[in-house]
Amino acid sequence: MTRQGAPAPSLPPNHIGGTSDLLRAAAHAIMKSLMRLRPSLLLPCLLALCFAVPVFGADNPVIFPLSDVHTGMKGVAYTIFTGDQVEKMDVTVLGVLKNAMGPKQDVILVELAGADVAKTGVVAGMSGSPVYFDGKLAGAISLKIGTFTKDAIAGVTPIQNMLDVQKAMAAPSGNSNGTPAASPVGLPSEAFPEKVALGGGKFLVPIETPLVFSGVMPQTLALFGSQLQAFGMSTMAGGTTAARPDDAQLKPGDMVGMELVSGDLALNAGCSVTAIIGNEVFVCGHPLFGFGSVALPMTRGHVVTTLASSLESTKIMNSGGPIGTITEDRATAVVGRLGASPKTLPVEVNVTTPTERRHFHFNVVQNPKLTPLLVALSAFNGIVSNTAYTEGTTLELNGQIDLAGHPPVQLRDMYPPTDASVPDGYQLAIAVASSFARIYTNPYEQPKIEKVTLNVTSRPDNRWAAIDGAWSNKSEAQPGETIRIKVLLRPYRGSPFIQEVPLTIPAQAARGNLQILVSDASSLDRMRELFPGAGGERLQSLDELIRVINRERQNDHLYVTLLQNSPTLLVEDKELPNVPASAVNVLDQHRVPGGAQMLFQSVIGEHSVGMSQVITGQQYLSITIK
Repeated sequence: MTRQGAPAPSLPPNHIGGTSDLLRAAAHAIMKSLMRLRPSLLLPCLLALCFAVPVFGADNPVIFPLSDVHTGMKGVAYTIFTGDQVEKMDVTVLGVLKNAMGPKQDVILVELAGADVAKTGVVAGMSGSPVYFDGKLAGAISLKIGTFTKDAIAGVTPIQNMLDVQKAMAAPSGNSNGTPAASPVGLPSEAFPEKVALGGGKFLVPIETPLVFSGVMPQTLALFGSQLQAFGMSTMAGGTTAARPDDAQLKPGDMVGMELVSGDLALNAGCSVTAIIGNEVFVCGHPLFGFGSVALPMTRGHVVTTLASSLESTKIMNSGGPIGTITEDRATAVVGRLGASPKTLPVEVNVTTPTERRHFHFNVVQNPKLTPLLVALSAFNGIVSNTAYTEGTTLELNGQIDLAGHPPVQLRDMYPPTDASVPDGYQLAIAVASSFARIYTNPYEQPKIEKVTLNVTSRPDNRWAAIDGAWSNKSEAQPGETIRIKVLLRPYRGSPFIQEVPLTIPAQAARGNLQILVSDASSLDRMRELFPGAGGERLQSLDELIRVINRERQNDHLYVTLLQNSPTLLVEDKELPNVPASAVNVLDQHRVPGGAQMLFQSVIGEHSVGMSQVITGQQYLSITIK
């Protein structure tokens, strides 16, 4: 080992506590000398050398304890600025910040020096770069101070804190996808860790993780970039490269990628390798998302170059071949396991315009907090990637979500352009994400989603019409008689027109006054209260939730509904109209909490007409049954 303050090896050990450059050079010199010996003496010397030279393993890292770190100590750190060449940076300890990132979460504050780091400062993607004192691993560069700082000052996560993740890995855990959560679209910033104030408006924050994208349209990045940045990511153009045979041969300072989306769109987060212990790779020195146990594909990262910027220097990275699975995303480290990669979710997007049809394929990671957002991002990117796509058209969606062991979830609706300052395809993408999240984060079971298929057709013009009035050709009718409901519709920038809808009075209709509701799909669904509160108290299984979703009305239909003033019970996913008082007493939700809901109107007749345009609004009429 080198003495404290002495020059350190120019390259990191191949293994933690492994062989330094000096030992490798010495071994090389010995082998050259041995080759000059007579063959009869070569074998005895090799055997003697095997017993004389210690074998360094990857499973027993030599650690520099935090208690021995003091101000002024000199050391080295390793990272990549360009290509796959790991480079050395000089490190000077400025001090140790006790409990800086939380209880017992100390930080070593250091100043970095070297030709490259003098130009770039602390770089996005440097997270995880290993720091050594006396040739022993002390921790990982993981934090920076504020923005526009002139000095390359970084925070180092002590290696003991990073290795604490192994304790969490050893403990039994639930589903690797984490706890179901609501759709993350529009997550508030307060959902993420607080910055740690150092005074003077400066903050100690995790170094940004480069989110390398390729195949992403500018509109997509503009809409979804802020949501990705809320996770502590720095979006940066990059690409992918073909897998190499040596992709999994990592050393400290190398880059790895964490793949979120692949295929016709690629999104990869990147961090530096701190340590390799057995087949486990410790990276970042801070959380990626803080999700705990996860299952994200791990890839090899190749640095193209490092962009120096006064605002935020960052590594531009290509993502290489798959090398394993990111299994832990904890407060002090991200941990991956070399080997097989986890299964991802196929998303197919087919976009048809009057002049062109294009097909896009994506593979999305499976995680309750990420997948709905990434499905929305992929869907939107597929729509706007079509060269024939234009704003001001109405988008028609006809798709489905395929699940193992359950019926598919149907996705059908139309989305006309709006005056809002977002692209027209955004509302379709968010609607898909919302439907997907209802299935993916259901409270009944972890769904095994096999595929998401989205068929999007672009229809010319702005296709929507508002209900401007309604009337019946009769004010009185008898059971079994068909009446004609006429609806005045006012289309967008078009001439009003009348749509006639026939409605047959059921034979069992009670005498007296009945209501007729002329409406769009959403008004009818709200009135019927088909969907209970967020907890889904009325439903008991995923199959029931799917049936309820598939019963949702389509927004391009005009609905005419006949209502009678008699109770309807909603039991699980079933509607029981005209329930007798005795059944109400048994099943009323006040007597069986969560078991039923009671409505005070029953649907005794319903008819709809497809309009090839989105219908909005509602009108009530009355009719007397004789």
